[in-house]
Amino acid sequence: MSADIPVPVSSSVEASSASVHRREPGTLALQWATVRVLLSRDVVRFFRQPSRVIGALAQPILFWFVIGSGFAGSFRVEGAQGLGYQQFFFPGVVTMVVLFSAIFATITVIEDRKEGFLQAVLAGPGSRLAVVLGKALGSSSIALMQASLFLLFAPLAGVDVKSVDYALLAAVMVLSALALTGMGMALAWWVKSSAGYHAVMSLVMLPMWVLSGAMFPVKGAGPVLSWVMTLNPMRFSVEGVRRALYGAQASVAVGSQGGATVGWEVPALLAFAAVFVGLAAFSVSRRE
Repeated sequence: MSADIPVPVSSSVEASSASVHRREPGTLALQWATVRVLLSRDVVRFFRQPSRVIGALAQPILFWFVIGSGFAGSFRVEGAQGLGYQQFFFPGVVTMVVLFSAIFATITVIEDRKEGFLQAVLAGPGSRLAVVLGKALGSSSIALMQASLFLLFAPLAGVDVKSVDYALLAAVMVLSALALTGMGMALAWWVKSSAGYHAVMSLVMLPMWVLSGAMFPVKGAGPVLSWVMTLNPMRFSVEGVRRALYGAQASVAVGSQGGATVGWEVPALLAFAAVFVGLAAFSVSRRE
């Protein structure tokens, strides 16, 4: 006959508590889970809207061909005689794709707040910085996918795919996407309606793109306008993409002050992204 060996109640409770404690995720895992869920949610929602996918490719192609064809006959840049307007305009359209994608992707911040989704996420274990990073990375991923699709037409713009500086191109596009989505999130958190958000974007982001050297070079823009364009942080996005696709010579030819920005695109965009992602985090942490 075998006898049961009694187990102390206190030991059983302690073992159970230790087992539960081991299964609890750490702080870093909770932050990453918040980022991952928000990122994947925005990407999945984008692909479930076929009109956005088609418009992401059709709109910039149409814009590039129409505007590029219209100015092709009258565009001349001293020091870059071999650079036609469609070649000059192509990097600007790449940046425009990132810009428009950031605008339409970050507008979901307003929609998610109205539906109560973001309030539920903010009440969860993830920090507000994790929420900002999740939304920013999700919006940036969408912007980068759209821009990458448009870059497939680079050979039509006279780009030699073998001589492209892909490391610079990737760095400029990623940092530009993060900076613009951070700016969009910071503004979207303060604006209560989608219509108001579009109005603010039209007054802020679109002039930044037009005055970035995307549509016309900084050289010859006039003393006042050229300084406004020189101080525009989005100019580093356009010139960085242009230098990656066509080389430093094209960037110097159309840039200001003898191409003084060449080589500064990545550090400037890194600061640009850090400032606006930080501003977005500050806006989200604001108590209402």
